[in-house]
Amino acid sequence: MLIKWYARPFSLSVIFPSAVSLCLASALLFASAPVLADTTKVSESIQGEDESVEEIETSEPRQSRVTDNDAAEDWPNGLGTETAAQRGRKKPPDTAEPMKIVAPDIDLKKIAPVPQPVEQRPRDSGGSDAPDSDSRPDQPPSSGNGDRPGADLLTTASEGATSEQPESPENQQGTEVAPEIPAQARPFSLLNADILPATSTRLAWSPGIQIAGLSQPTPVLVVNGAEPGPVLCLTAAVHGDELNGIEIVRRVMYDLEPRKLSGTVVGIPIVNVQGFQQGSRYLADRRDLNRYFPGDPGGSLAGRIAHSLFGQVIRHCDMLVDIHTGSLKRTNLPQLRADMNNPEVAEFTRGFDGMAVVHSSGGPGMLRTAAVASGIVSVTMEAGESLRIQEEQIEAGVNSIASLMEKQKMLQRFFVWGDPEPVYYDSHWLRANHGGILFSEIKLGATVMEGEILGIVADPITNEQHPIRADSDGRVIGMAVDQVVMAGFAAYHIGLKAEVPGEE
Repeated sequence: MLIKWYARPFSLSVIFPSAVSLCLASALLFASAPVLADTTKVSESIQGEDESVEEIETSEPRQSRVTDNDAAEDWPNGLGTETAAQRGRKKPPDTAEPMKIVAPDIDLKKIAPVPQPVEQRPRDSGGSDAPDSDSRPDQPPSSGNGDRPGADLLTTASEGATSEQPESPENQQGTEVAPEIPAQARPFSLLNADILPATSTRLAWSPGIQIAGLSQPTPVLVVNGAEPGPVLCLTAAVHGDELNGIEIVRRVMYDLEPRKLSGTVVGIPIVNVQGFQQGSRYLADRRDLNRYFPGDPGGSLAGRIAHSLFGQVIRHCDMLVDIHTGSLKRTNLPQLRADMNNPEVAEFTRGFDGMAVVHSSGGPGMLRTAAVASGIVSVTMEAGESLRIQEEQIEAGVNSIASLMEKQKMLQRFFVWGDPEPVYYDSHWLRANHGGILFSEIKLGATVMEGEILGIVADPITNEQHPIRADSDGRVIGMAVDQVVMAGFAAYHIGLKAEVPGEE
C-alpha cells in the first residue's frame, strides 16, 4: 500500500493542495514579471515616439565620464574615454584568441558571395591551429573553416596582396599601375580581419545567439582609405522596420573610392536582421534593441546582441551616425538628434548639411548615448517614416553624410553647402484630445503660428470635429500620418528655434 501511494502521480498535490497551489502561483508571478515589464515597455513605445517625449524634451547636463581605470575593471561594459585604437585593443579576459585573416579587396558595386564570420580559436601555444609566425601578409593563415561554403572568401581573394599595397583589378589586368600607398597608412582591424589601406571589403558580424543551423550573419561593409584619418561608423535598421537608413548606408558606402578616402568608413545597413525579416521594429523577444546598449553578455536576447555589436564593432570607431525613421505611422523631417550640451557633439553636428538639429540628451540604453559615454562622438539621424523607401529623405541623408566626411577631411570633393538649418533646443509633441480619424491641414516641415489649426480629428459616428491647434510658434519637425487616433495620441512634433545669440 505504501509503494502504491508513492507511485501515484501528483500525490503531493493531493496531500498538500494549498501549499502546491501557493508555490505554483508564486512561480508564475515571478516568471511573468519580466514579460509584464517587457509588455509595458513595448506598450509605452507604441503610444510614444522613437525617442519618448521625456527623452526629447529633457535637457540634462552631461555626466562626467568614468576614468580609464574604472572602465578597465568593468570591460566590456565599462565606458571610458580611450581612443578608438585603445578600444580596439582591449579584450575581455580568458576569451578565445581570434584567428585573423587579411580581408579581400572587393568592389562593393559588384555582386559577391555573402561573407562568413571568421571563427574564434582557443589560445594554443604550440598546436597546429596556431598561426605560423613566419606567414607573410600575402599568404594569410587558413581560416580553418574546412569545406563550409564561402569559407575561403576572405583568404583566397587576398592572395598576392602585400601589406603595403593590395593588388587592384587594374594591376591584375596589367592595364594600370595603382598609385603608391603612403607609408603612414595602416591596416584597420575589425571582426578578426585586417583591412589593408586602399581596400573596400565585406565582413560578417554575428552575435552568436541564433540556432546554429539557422544562423545568419550580418554583413558589415568597410572601406579603409589610402590615407590615415578617423573611423566613421554608419548604422541603420537598429529598428527592423526603418528602411530609409538601409538605403542611405548602401549609397554612401558604394559611392566611396578607397584610394581617395582618408580614414575608414564602417557601414552596417541592417543591424536588426530579425526585425527586418519580419517587418517589425522589435527583436524576436519583443524588445527594442535601442534601449539595451552597451549590452550585457549574460542578459536578455537584446542585451546580448547589443553587447556583441558594441564590443565587436562600435568600440573600434571614433564617430557614429545611427540612422532611424519615425515610428508607427509617424514621419520625421530629416534631422539630427544630439546632446547639444556636449561640446564635441555640438561641433560634430556642424558638419551635416541640410539637417535641422533637435537637442536631445538621449535616454539610457540608446546606441548613441552609450557611444558618447564611451568617448565616441555620436548623433542620431532621423529621416522619414518606417516601412517605406522615400527618395527625398534618402537623398537628404546621403548628402549630409557626404558633407560630414568633407568636413572631417575624409573626402576632397567640391561640395556646395546650403543655408544652415536651425537648432531646436526645445521641442514638444501636441497630442489629440479626442479619438477619431486624423486629417492633417499642414505638411511636414511647415512653419506654424500659435493658434493655427494643424489638423482635425473627426468622429466617424457623431460627425464631431475637434481641431488640434499649435500652442506656440515653431516648425513641424515630426508628425503622424493620417490615421485612426485615440485621445492622447502624439500627433505633431513642434520644434522651437534656438534663442541663443548666433544660433538659428
